[in-house]
Amino acid sequence: MTEDKEKSSGEGRRVSTHEEGINLPADPDAHRTDEEKAEIDRKLVRRLDFMLIPWLCLLYLLAFLDRTNIGNAKIAGVQKDLKLSDGQYSASLSIFFVSYAVFEPITNIMLKKFRPSIFIPIIMVFWGGSMVGMGFCYNWDGLMAARWFLGLAEAGLFPGVNYYLSCWYKRSEFGIRAAIFFSAAALSGSFGGLLAAAIEHMDGIGSRPGWAWIFILEGLLTVVIGFVSFWMVHDFPDEAKFLSEDDRARVVRRLKLDQQASAEHETFQMTYLYQSLRDWKMWLGMVIYMGCDMPLYAFSLFLPAIIKGLGWNTSTVRSQLMSVPPYAAAAVFTVVIGYIADRTRQRGLCNILVSLIGVAGFAMLLASNSPAVQYVGVFLGALGIYPCISNTVTWMANNVEGVYKRGVVLGFVIGWGNLSGIISSNIYANHKTGHAIVMGFLAVFLFGGSIVMTALLRAENGKRLRGERDHLVEGLDEKQIDKLGDMRPDFYYTT
Repeated sequence: MTEDKEKSSGEGRRVSTHEEGINLPADPDAHRTDEEKAEIDRKLVRRLDFMLIPWLCLLYLLAFLDRTNIGNAKIAGVQKDLKLSDGQYSASLSIFFVSYAVFEPITNIMLKKFRPSIFIPIIMVFWGGSMVGMGFCYNWDGLMAARWFLGLAEAGLFPGVNYYLSCWYKRSEFGIRAAIFFSAAALSGSFGGLLAAAIEHMDGIGSRPGWAWIFILEGLLTVVIGFVSFWMVHDFPDEAKFLSEDDRARVVRRLKLDQQASAEHETFQMTYLYQSLRDWKMWLGMVIYMGCDMPLYAFSLFLPAIIKGLGWNTSTVRSQLMSVPPYAAAAVFTVVIGYIADRTRQRGLCNILVSLIGVAGFAMLLASNSPAVQYVGVFLGALGIYPCISNTVTWMANNVEGVYKRGVVLGFVIGWGNLSGIISSNIYANHKTGHAIVMGFLAVFLFGGSIVMTALLRAENGKRLRGERDHLVEGLDEKQIDKLGDMRPDFYYTT
């Protein structure tokens, strides 16, 4: 095997990008100069961004809006009208995360098998219908059923889109796109607060309370966008109809040269599941993701109530509106951190530093009784949580080679993180207790886990630099070496 010894310690990729043994499509630009090729590549990436990112952001904005608008509905009276105890309300939050987390590990396999242009629109129509159903609930049983099916249907979107984008972009390009995509979650918080404040004025129309109209109108919007998505969501690069044959070849070539085996057209085998379960990175990634995902849901589900309880004499509508600025700031900061992490390739360090901002924010919420100080703490809490979600997902995707293995790993990591949403749903009976638990998750699992992951990945890169893993490829041909994925001695991890 030929190998380029000029190794990089920053980006999780194979340093050798030689073309020997790689089954590349014919180069449509072989006759062009390097400058012309670079310009074509820039235009191609811009076109991918335009065709893929905006619509996917819209879909995730709707998904996050639909799963968290129950927090807006709470201060609009859903708990009182349905005569829910605090325990029943918490259970209605928790049930979403049970079905959501259980089905996430298999959704990426289904996405690959049934094609994104079919799978994603179908689950959208399904979860939009569940959301509409929540607007016609008259008791706790109906709300529990609707929330269960909402979680089941939404399970395929977030891990699916992150996996999908990782199959379109090079590792050095993926982080900022994942950050822009996830920033839609923060924007949904801003949008949700504004929308809820407006919809509440429909109270009494059609004999339905204002909180019911929040569910009904937002669910109907999702159903409509779901049907439109049959034409707006595209398939994987080798089948995308919006690309010419030459552009499809260009996309596949640039992916194979960046991540070789991951760009192959694989068929699912149980081997990929076993490889994932034996990979320590997946288990530690689950711990880290839990450290930011539990705080994410605690924050998004209870922010309107937290603001209402700060001590200001605020109306329900004003509490909804005051939840907008922290989300907007978090959306911007998420994209900024995504850009920095892509440029520096120091994803672990980004997680470590950003998590400290979140810890500081929740410490302010705990230590101060001043509404103004606590509101600043809310801002810092948002800034310390949201960027770490997309950064952690990108970090895991960067360090796993193989289309199906990456899909399985992301499914488990994201699924486990979302299972911790059950904790989020049950910690804010008392605000001080809730803030303390969130701060603990940020400090122990996100901050501490990111330190451990960074240290272990750097140690492993050092072993590969010193040739201590070269024995793994002795006697293997190029195809067999490719199947090793991220176990290849010339694959270097993003730290």
